[in-house]
Amino acid sequence: MALPVSPLAVNLPELPPLAGVRLGAAAAGIRYKGRTDVVMAEFPAGTTVAGVFTRNKCPGAPVDWDRAALASGKARALVVNAGNANVFTGKAGADAARATAVAAAGLVGCPVKQVFLASTGVIGELLPHERLTAALPALHGTLSEASWEAAARGIMTTDTFPKASTRIASIGGAEVRITGIAKGSGMIAPDMATMLCFVFTDAKIPAPLLQAALGKGTESSFNCTTVDSDTSTSDTVLLFATGQARHPKVPAEGGAALLRDFRARLNEVLLDLALQVVRDGEGAQKLIRIDVSGAVSARSAKRVAMAIGNSPLVKTAIAGEDANWGRIVMAVGKAGEPADRDRLSVAVGGVWMARDGGVVPGYDEAPVVAHMKGREIGIAVDLGLGTGKATAWTCDLTHGYIDINGSYRS
Repeated sequence: MALPVSPLAVNLPELPPLAGVRLGAAAAGIRYKGRTDVVMAEFPAGTTVAGVFTRNKCPGAPVDWDRAALASGKARALVVNAGNANVFTGKAGADAARATAVAAAGLVGCPVKQVFLASTGVIGELLPHERLTAALPALHGTLSEASWEAAARGIMTTDTFPKASTRIASIGGAEVRITGIAKGSGMIAPDMATMLCFVFTDAKIPAPLLQAALGKGTESSFNCTTVDSDTSTSDTVLLFATGQARHPKVPAEGGAALLRDFRARLNEVLLDLALQVVRDGEGAQKLIRIDVSGAVSARSAKRVAMAIGNSPLVKTAIAGEDANWGRIVMAVGKAGEPADRDRLSVAVGGVWMARDGGVVPGYDEAPVVAHMKGREIGIAVDLGLGTGKATAWTCDLTHGYIDINGSYRS
Protein backbone atom coordinates (compact mmCIF):
# COMPACT_ATOMS: atom_id res chain seq x y z
CA MET A 1 0.00 0.00 0.00
CA ALA A 2 1.39 3.37 -1.01
CA LEU A 3 2.10 5.75 1.86
CA PRO A 4 0.98 9.38 1.70
CA VAL A 5 3.77 11.71 0.64
CA SER A 6 5.52 13.38 3.56
CA PRO A 7 4.35 16.95 4.21
CA LEU A 8 8.07 17.82 4.41
CA ALA A 9 8.81 16.47 0.92
CA VAL A 10 10.84 18.49 -1.56
CA ASN A 11 10.52 18.34 -5.33
CA LEU A 12 12.98 16.41 -7.43
CA PRO A 13 15.41 18.88 -9.04
CA GLU A 14 16.16 18.92 -12.73
CA LEU A 15 18.82 16.26 -13.28
CA PRO A 16 20.73 16.74 -16.53
CA PRO A 17 22.98 14.01 -17.92
CA LEU A 18 26.34 13.49 -16.21
CA ALA A 19 29.10 12.40 -18.56
CA GLY A 20 30.01 8.76 -18.09
CA VAL A 21 26.91 7.65 -16.16
CA ARG A 22 24.22 5.49 -17.77
CA LEU A 23 21.54 4.15 -15.49
CA GLY A 24 18.01 2.75 -15.29
CA ALA A 25 15.49 0.76 -13.29
CA ALA A 26 13.42 -2.39 -13.80
CA ALA A 27 10.83 -4.51 -12.02
CA ALA A 28 12.26 -7.86 -10.93
CA GLY A 29 9.48 -8.83 -8.52
CA ILE A 30 11.87 -9.35 -5.62
CA ARG A 31 9.25 -8.25 -3.09
CA TYR A 32 7.09 -5.51 -4.55
CA LYS A 33 4.41 -5.91 -7.20
CA GLY A 34 3.83 -3.39 -9.94
CA ARG A 35 6.88 -1.20 -9.33
CA THR A 36 10.58 -1.03 -10.14
CA ASP A 37 12.91 -2.59 -7.60
CA VAL A 38 16.28 -3.03 -9.34
CA VAL A 39 18.58 -0.20 -10.40
CA MET A 40 21.74 -0.50 -12.47
CA ALA A 41 24.37 2.06 -13.43
CA GLU A 42 27.35 1.65 -15.77
CA PHE A 43 30.57 3.71 -15.85
CA PRO A 44 33.47 3.97 -18.27
CA ALA A 45 36.84 2.33 -17.70
CA GLY A 46 39.00 4.36 -15.35
CA THR A 47 36.14 5.41 -13.05
CA THR A 48 37.36 5.77 -9.47
CA VAL A 49 35.22 5.04 -6.41
CA ALA A 50 35.03 5.84 -2.70
CA GLY A 51 32.73 4.37 -0.07
CA VAL A 52 31.58 4.76 3.51
CA PHE A 53 29.59 2.02 5.22
CA THR A 54 27.61 1.17 8.32
CA ARG A 55 29.35 0.49 11.61
CA ASN A 56 26.59 -1.93 12.55
CA LYS A 57 28.22 -5.21 13.59
CA CYS A 58 25.68 -7.26 11.61
CA PRO A 59 26.20 -5.86 8.09
CA GLY A 60 24.57 -7.19 4.96
CA ALA A 61 26.35 -9.27 2.32
CA PRO A 62 26.48 -6.32 -0.13
CA VAL A 63 28.35 -4.24 2.46
CA ASP A 64 30.92 -7.01 2.87
CA TRP A 65 31.24 -7.25 -0.91
CA ASP A 66 31.74 -3.51 -1.38
CA ARG A 67 34.28 -3.19 1.40
CA ALA A 68 36.41 -5.82 -0.34
CA ALA A 69 35.85 -4.35 -3.81
CA LEU A 70 36.80 -0.86 -2.67
CA ALA A 71 40.45 -1.89 -2.31
CA SER A 72 41.03 -1.48 -6.05
CA GLY A 73 39.54 2.03 -6.13
CA LYS A 74 37.98 1.24 -9.54
CA ALA A 75 34.34 0.79 -10.57
CA ARG A 76 32.44 -0.07 -13.74
CA ALA A 77 28.94 -0.87 -12.48
CA LEU A 78 26.47 -0.52 -9.62
CA VAL A 79 23.49 -2.79 -8.93
CA VAL A 80 20.91 -1.96 -6.24
CA ASN A 81 17.79 -3.85 -5.24
CA ALA A 82 14.91 -2.75 -3.00
CA GLY A 83 12.62 -4.91 -0.87
CA ASN A 84 15.19 -7.38 0.46
CA ALA A 85 18.27 -6.28 2.43
CA ASN A 86 20.24 -9.55 2.00
CA VAL A 87 21.21 -9.32 5.67
CA PHE A 88 21.57 -12.20 8.15
CA THR A 89 21.41 -14.67 5.27
CA GLY A 90 24.76 -16.44 5.78
CA LYS A 91 26.48 -18.19 2.90
CA ALA A 92 23.35 -17.88 0.77
CA GLY A 93 23.57 -14.11 1.07
CA ALA A 94 27.22 -14.04 0.06
CA ASP A 95 26.43 -16.32 -2.88
CA ALA A 96 23.59 -14.03 -3.94
CA ALA A 97 25.91 -11.02 -3.88
CA ARG A 98 28.56 -12.79 -5.95
CA ALA A 99 26.00 -14.08 -8.46
CA THR A 100 24.67 -10.56 -8.94
CA ALA A 101 28.16 -9.13 -9.41
CA VAL A 102 29.12 -11.88 -11.85
CA ALA A 103 26.00 -11.27 -13.93
CA ALA A 104 26.59 -7.51 -14.05
CA ALA A 105 30.29 -7.91 -14.82
CA GLY A 106 29.45 -10.15 -17.77
CA LEU A 107 27.12 -7.52 -19.20
CA VAL A 108 29.54 -4.65 -18.72
CA GLY A 109 32.68 -6.57 -19.58
CA CYS A 110 34.70 -5.85 -16.47
CA PRO A 111 36.34 -7.65 -13.54
CA VAL A 112 33.77 -8.83 -11.02
CA LYS A 113 35.36 -6.73 -8.26
CA GLN A 114 34.58 -3.56 -10.22
CA VAL A 115 30.86 -4.15 -9.65
CA PHE A 116 29.39 -2.54 -6.52
CA LEU A 117 26.21 -3.72 -4.84
CA ALA A 118 23.58 -2.46 -2.40
CA SER A 119 20.40 -3.98 -1.04
CA THR A 120 17.65 -2.50 1.12
CA GLY A 121 14.48 -3.92 2.63
CA VAL A 122 13.52 -6.76 4.95
CA ILE A 123 16.28 -8.35 7.05
CA GLY A 124 16.62 -12.12 7.44
CA GLU A 125 14.94 -13.28 4.23
CA LEU A 126 16.92 -14.94 1.44
CA LEU A 127 17.37 -12.72 -1.60
CA PRO A 128 15.84 -14.41 -4.68
CA HIS A 129 18.84 -13.37 -6.73
CA GLU A 130 17.76 -15.42 -9.74
CA ARG A 131 14.96 -12.89 -10.27
CA LEU A 132 17.45 -10.06 -9.98
CA THR A 133 19.99 -11.53 -12.38
CA ALA A 134 17.24 -12.49 -14.83
CA ALA A 135 16.17 -8.83 -15.00
CA LEU A 136 19.68 -7.45 -15.59
CA PRO A 137 20.19 -8.17 -19.33
CA ALA A 138 17.07 -6.30 -20.42
CA LEU A 139 17.77 -3.53 -17.91
CA HIS A 140 21.33 -3.15 -19.15
CA GLY A 141 20.01 -2.73 -22.66
CA THR A 142 17.89 0.24 -21.63
CA LEU A 143 20.45 2.20 -19.59
CA SER A 144 20.54 5.88 -20.50
CA GLU A 145 21.93 9.22 -19.35
CA ALA A 146 18.41 10.49 -18.68
CA SER A 147 17.02 7.93 -16.20
CA TRP A 148 17.86 9.71 -12.96
CA GLU A 149 14.29 9.90 -11.66
CA ALA A 150 13.67 6.24 -12.49
CA ALA A 151 16.79 5.29 -10.54
CA ALA A 152 15.82 7.47 -7.56
CA ARG A 153 12.39 5.82 -7.45
CA GLY A 154 13.70 2.32 -7.99
CA ILE A 155 15.70 2.27 -4.73
CA MET A 156 12.80 3.40 -2.51
CA THR A 157 11.28 1.21 0.23
CA THR A 158 9.09 3.05 2.75
CA ASP A 159 10.23 6.35 1.23
CA THR A 160 7.34 8.57 0.17
CA PHE A 161 9.27 10.67 -2.34
CA PRO A 162 12.41 10.19 -4.48
CA LYS A 163 15.52 12.01 -3.33
CA ALA A 164 18.16 13.66 -5.50
CA SER A 165 20.50 16.64 -5.49
CA THR A 166 22.93 18.18 -7.99
CA ARG A 167 25.58 20.92 -8.00
CA ILE A 168 28.19 22.41 -10.32
CA ALA A 169 31.72 22.58 -8.89
CA SER A 170 34.95 24.10 -10.15
CA ILE A 171 38.31 22.36 -10.45
CA GLY A 172 41.03 24.69 -11.65
CA GLY A 173 38.46 26.95 -13.28
CA ALA A 174 36.74 24.11 -15.16
CA GLU A 175 33.17 23.03 -14.38
CA VAL A 176 32.34 19.54 -13.16
CA ARG A 177 28.98 18.18 -12.09
CA ILE A 178 28.08 16.30 -8.90
CA THR A 179 24.72 14.47 -8.72
CA GLY A 180 23.42 12.13 -6.04
CA ILE A 181 20.38 10.03 -5.27
CA ALA A 182 19.42 8.51 -1.91
CA LYS A 183 16.81 6.46 -0.15
CA GLY A 184 15.89 6.26 3.52
CA SER A 185 13.10 7.05 5.94
CA GLY A 186 13.46 4.66 8.88
CA MET A 187 16.30 2.91 10.72
CA ILE A 188 18.14 6.23 10.51
CA ALA A 189 20.92 7.08 12.98
CA PRO A 190 24.64 7.91 12.81
CA ASP A 191 27.57 5.52 12.52
CA MET A 192 27.57 6.24 8.90
CA ALA A 193 24.50 6.88 6.92
CA THR A 194 21.64 4.58 7.78
CA MET A 195 20.37 4.58 4.23
CA LEU A 196 21.64 4.17 0.68
CA CYS A 197 23.23 7.05 -1.19
CA PHE A 198 24.97 7.08 -4.56
CA VAL A 199 26.83 10.16 -5.74
CA PHE A 200 28.38 10.62 -9.17
CA THR A 201 30.74 13.17 -10.67
CA ASP A 202 32.33 13.56 -14.09
CA ALA A 203 35.54 14.80 -12.46
CA LYS A 204 38.76 12.79 -12.67
CA ILE A 205 39.94 12.33 -9.08
CA PRO A 206 42.33 9.73 -7.62
CA ALA A 207 40.55 7.27 -5.36
CA PRO A 208 42.42 8.24 -2.14
CA LEU A 209 41.43 11.91 -2.52
CA LEU A 210 37.88 10.88 -3.38
CA GLN A 211 37.75 8.73 -0.24
CA ALA A 212 39.03 11.56 1.95
CA ALA A 213 36.43 13.97 0.58
CA LEU A 214 33.57 11.51 1.06
CA GLY A 215 34.63 10.51 4.57
CA LYS A 216 34.79 14.09 5.76
CA GLY A 217 31.58 15.08 4.03
CA THR A 218 29.68 12.19 5.55
CA GLU A 219 30.67 13.23 9.07
CA SER A 220 29.01 16.65 8.69
CA SER A 221 25.89 15.37 6.92
CA PHE A 222 24.59 11.83 7.34
CA ASN A 223 26.36 11.38 10.67
CA CYS A 224 24.54 14.43 12.04
CA THR A 225 21.05 13.12 11.35
CA THR A 226 18.71 10.74 13.13
CA VAL A 227 15.12 9.59 12.72
CA ASP A 228 14.81 6.80 15.26
CA SER A 229 18.30 6.10 16.70
CA ASP A 230 18.54 2.72 14.91
CA THR A 231 21.67 2.13 12.83
CA SER A 232 20.86 0.10 9.71
CA THR A 233 22.73 -3.03 8.67
CA SER A 234 22.89 -1.85 5.05
CA ASP A 235 24.17 1.74 5.20
CA THR A 236 26.16 2.54 2.09
CA VAL A 237 27.37 5.78 0.53
CA LEU A 238 29.30 5.37 -2.72
CA LEU A 239 30.93 8.14 -4.75
CA PHE A 240 31.90 7.46 -8.36
CA ALA A 241 34.15 9.75 -10.44
CA THR A 242 33.91 8.97 -14.16
CA GLY A 243 36.80 11.21 -15.26
CA GLN A 244 34.95 12.45 -18.35
CA ALA A 245 35.17 16.18 -17.59
CA ARG A 246 38.14 18.24 -18.79
CA HIS A 247 39.94 20.03 -15.99
CA PRO A 248 43.50 20.42 -14.69
CA LYS A 249 44.96 17.13 -13.52
CA VAL A 250 44.44 16.41 -9.83
CA PRO A 251 47.64 14.77 -8.55
CA ALA A 252 47.36 12.02 -5.98
CA GLU A 253 49.92 13.86 -3.86
CA GLY A 254 49.22 17.52 -3.13
CA GLY A 255 45.95 17.61 -5.06
CA ALA A 256 43.72 18.48 -2.11
CA ALA A 257 44.02 22.26 -2.64
CA LEU A 258 42.73 21.92 -6.19
CA LEU A 259 39.59 20.20 -4.84
CA ARG A 260 38.55 22.93 -2.39
CA ASP A 261 35.43 23.98 -4.33
CA PHE A 262 34.66 20.38 -5.30
CA ARG A 263 34.63 19.35 -1.64
CA ALA A 264 32.37 22.28 -0.73
CA ARG A 265 29.83 21.40 -3.43
CA LEU A 266 30.05 17.69 -2.54
CA ASN A 267 29.26 18.57 1.06
CA GLU A 268 26.22 20.52 -0.12
CA VAL A 269 24.94 17.50 -2.06
CA LEU A 270 25.50 15.15 0.89
CA LEU A 271 23.76 17.46 3.37
CA ASP A 272 20.87 18.08 0.98
CA LEU A 273 20.32 14.33 0.58
CA ALA A 274 20.71 13.68 4.32
CA LEU A 275 18.07 16.29 5.15
CA GLN A 276 15.73 14.86 2.52
CA VAL A 277 16.01 11.52 4.31
CA VAL A 278 15.06 13.19 7.60
CA ARG A 279 12.20 15.01 5.87
CA ASP A 280 10.90 11.58 4.86
CA GLY A 281 11.27 10.10 8.34
CA GLU A 282 8.58 7.51 8.84
CA GLY A 283 5.47 9.33 10.04
CA ALA A 284 7.33 12.66 10.24
CA GLN A 285 5.39 15.91 10.31
CA LYS A 286 8.17 18.27 11.42
CA LEU A 287 11.84 18.78 10.60
CA ILE A 288 13.92 19.70 13.66
CA ARG A 289 17.27 21.49 13.68
CA ILE A 290 19.31 21.35 16.91
CA ASP A 291 22.15 23.82 17.43
CA VAL A 292 24.41 23.26 20.43
CA SER A 293 27.05 25.82 21.42
CA GLY A 294 29.22 26.50 24.45
CA ALA A 295 30.40 22.89 24.76
CA VAL A 296 33.88 21.87 25.85
CA SER A 297 34.57 20.57 22.32
CA ALA A 298 32.87 20.10 18.96
CA ARG A 299 32.65 16.37 19.60
CA SER A 300 30.95 16.96 22.92
CA ALA A 301 28.54 19.41 21.33
CA LYS A 302 27.62 16.84 18.68
CA ARG A 303 26.93 14.17 21.28
CA VAL A 304 24.64 16.54 23.17
CA ALA A 305 22.84 17.51 19.96
CA MET A 306 22.31 13.86 19.03
CA ALA A 307 21.07 13.03 22.54
CA ILE A 308 18.38 15.69 22.08
CA GLY A 309 17.60 14.46 18.57
CA ASN A 310 17.27 10.85 19.71
CA SER A 311 15.06 11.56 22.72
CA PRO A 312 11.57 10.07 22.27
CA LEU A 313 10.27 12.53 24.86
CA VAL A 314 11.62 15.55 22.97
CA LYS A 315 10.39 14.19 19.65
CA THR A 316 6.89 13.39 20.91
CA ALA A 317 6.60 16.79 22.60
CA ILE A 318 7.35 18.41 19.25
CA ALA A 319 4.86 16.10 17.52
CA GLY A 320 2.26 17.30 20.03
CA GLU A 321 3.36 20.94 19.58
CA ASP A 322 4.11 21.12 23.31
CA ALA A 323 6.77 23.71 24.25
CA ASN A 324 8.14 21.44 26.97
CA TRP A 325 11.69 22.72 27.27
CA GLY A 326 12.26 20.60 30.39
CA ARG A 327 12.62 17.58 28.13
CA ILE A 328 15.46 19.30 26.28
CA VAL A 329 17.20 19.89 29.62
CA MET A 330 16.73 16.21 30.44
CA ALA A 331 18.29 15.15 27.12
CA VAL A 332 21.30 17.42 27.67
CA GLY A 333 21.84 15.90 31.11
CA LYS A 334 21.65 12.29 29.90
CA ALA A 335 24.17 12.77 27.08
CA GLY A 336 27.09 11.90 29.34
CA GLU A 337 28.96 15.04 28.31
CA PRO A 338 30.16 17.92 30.52
CA ALA A 339 27.19 20.12 31.43
CA ASP A 340 26.40 22.52 34.23
CA ARG A 341 22.75 22.98 35.08
CA ASP A 342 23.39 26.51 36.32
CA ARG A 343 25.04 27.64 33.06
CA LEU A 344 22.60 25.99 30.67
CA SER A 345 20.42 28.06 28.31
CA VAL A 346 17.63 26.77 26.03
CA ALA A 347 15.77 28.39 23.13
CA VAL A 348 13.05 27.22 20.75
CA GLY A 349 12.23 29.14 17.61
CA GLY A 350 14.76 31.82 18.50
CA VAL A 351 13.09 32.57 21.85
CA TRP A 352 15.26 31.96 24.92
CA MET A 353 13.13 30.19 27.49
CA ALA A 354 15.80 29.45 30.08
CA ARG A 355 19.17 31.02 30.82
CA ASP A 356 21.82 30.19 33.37
CA GLY A 357 19.82 27.36 34.86
CA GLY A 358 16.47 29.12 35.27
CA VAL A 359 13.44 30.42 33.42
CA VAL A 360 14.00 33.76 31.70
CA PRO A 361 12.18 36.47 33.70
CA GLY A 362 9.01 37.47 31.90
CA TYR A 363 9.26 34.53 29.48
CA ASP A 364 6.26 34.56 27.11
CA GLU A 365 5.42 31.13 25.74
CA ALA A 366 3.08 32.43 23.04
CA PRO A 367 5.66 32.90 20.23
CA VAL A 368 7.16 29.50 21.02
CA VAL A 369 3.73 27.87 20.80
CA ALA A 370 3.22 29.55 17.44
CA HIS A 371 6.62 28.30 16.24
CA MET A 372 5.80 24.73 17.34
CA LYS A 373 2.82 24.69 14.96
CA GLY A 374 5.13 25.08 11.96
CA ARG A 375 6.78 22.38 9.87
CA GLU A 376 10.37 23.32 10.72
CA ILE A 377 11.41 23.58 14.38
CA GLY A 378 14.58 25.15 15.73
CA ILE A 379 16.15 24.22 19.08
CA ALA A 380 19.23 26.00 20.46
CA VAL A 381 21.21 25.01 23.53
CA ASP A 382 24.13 26.94 25.01
CA LEU A 383 26.08 24.93 27.59
CA GLY A 384 28.13 27.93 28.71
CA LEU A 385 31.32 25.90 29.12
CA GLY A 386 33.49 26.50 26.07
CA THR A 387 33.54 27.18 22.32
CA GLY A 388 32.50 23.77 20.97
CA LYS A 389 29.46 23.77 18.70
CA ALA A 390 27.57 21.36 16.48
CA THR A 391 24.32 21.00 14.55
CA ALA A 392 22.11 17.93 14.23
CA TRP A 393 18.83 17.27 12.47
CA THR A 394 15.93 14.99 13.31
CA CYS A 395 12.15 14.77 12.95
CA ASP A 396 9.24 14.38 15.30
CA LEU A 397 7.96 10.99 16.47
CA THR A 398 4.32 10.38 15.62
CA HIS A 399 1.92 7.44 15.68
CA GLY A 400 2.60 7.11 11.98
CA TYR A 401 6.02 5.66 12.80
CA ILE A 402 4.34 2.86 14.75
CA ASP A 403 1.79 2.25 11.99
CA ILE A 404 4.49 1.90 9.32
CA ASN A 405 6.88 -0.26 11.32
CA GLY A 406 4.25 -2.37 13.02
CA SER A 407 3.11 -3.65 9.64
CA TYR A 408 6.40 -3.52 7.72
CA ARG A 409 6.50 -7.20 6.81
CA SER A 410 2.76 -7.74 6.38
